Amino acid sequence: MTGTEWLATAVERTVLAGHDGRSGAALERVRLADGSHLVVKRMFSSADLTMRFSGDDVGRELVLWETGVLERLPSGIGHAVVGGWRDGDEVVVVMRDLGDAVITWDRPIGRAECRRLFAAAASLHAAFAGERVDGLCPLERRLSLFAPRTLRTVPHGEHPLVDAALAGWERFAELVPTDVADAVAAIHDDAGALAALLSARGTTLVHGDLWLVNAAFEADEVVLLDWGLATEAPGAVEFATFLMGASGVAVSRDDLLDDIRLTAGDGHDETALRLALLGSVADLGWNKALDATGDDDVVRERETAELGWWVDQARHALDLGML
Repeated sequence: MTGTEWLATAVERTVLAGHDGRSGAALERVRLADGSHLVVKRMFSSADLTMRFSGDDVGRELVLWETGVLERLPSGIGHAVVGGWRDGDEVVVVMRDLGDAVITWDRPIGRAECRRLFAAAASLHAAFAGERVDGLCPLERRLSLFAPRTLRTVPHGEHPLVDAALAGWERFAELVPTDVADAVAAIHDDAGALAALLSARGTTLVHGDLWLVNAAFEADEVVLLDWGLATEAPGAVEFATFLMGASGVAVSRDDLLDDIRLTAGDGHDETALRLALLGSVADLGWNKALDATGDDDVVRERETAELGWWVDQARHALDLGML
């Protein structure tokens, strides 16, 4: 049965107004006549920030499902897509409702769960190593997703996330040492150099948005949600993305780095990891700067320390002398 056929049997629909996505996608939970539930995501390529900034006008996640890529995920890692369609510039993705299995910002996860997530991601990277998958987000575009020049393509006041990010980059420049601020600004102006250095380390299919809220732990597999930023990149980019959004993880960043290296084993590429960490600073350093200057004392103290850690990671990459 297709997604549209399932929805034809819907007996109840509930808008999920408080979901964790910030790009502009609309979600609703649908109860079917048989008592089962689905989640329906609706996006407009002209309005959804993820689609707009990543150059996606057809629904990258839906394409990966339609072309069978998501069905080729290795054992232990899964997806939730069961169908979808397009109507003009609207893209609709229909998913299994994973309920409480989905991680939220309010549910801290521990080291064992992180290791399980890392192992699942590593199996994805191994399965698609060296393979060219059509329709992925170009790495250069992924690295510059939140660059000020990208953000300024959205008129002021049109989207609160854009205005917040621009303010965050202003604070970032004030907070971090000049050498790091200048390096990040250079990546914002032209991410091609960093993308080329990373690509030279070897590429694969990466989920591209490995945040806590995009993962669910089921009994036999880790399910990854929202494949809209799936990218051709080294696996290190995946792990660096996770670290930047790991504020809800009750594990030190250094311990997580050790676990990432351990997961990769003999295939670990320290240079790729260092470059990817710098890329994450250029991607979401604005968010750290906002949190480090916010009104909540606890958050401000925690994020100030986190920002300092990320500055150190950026310097490690700069010390490689490759940029």
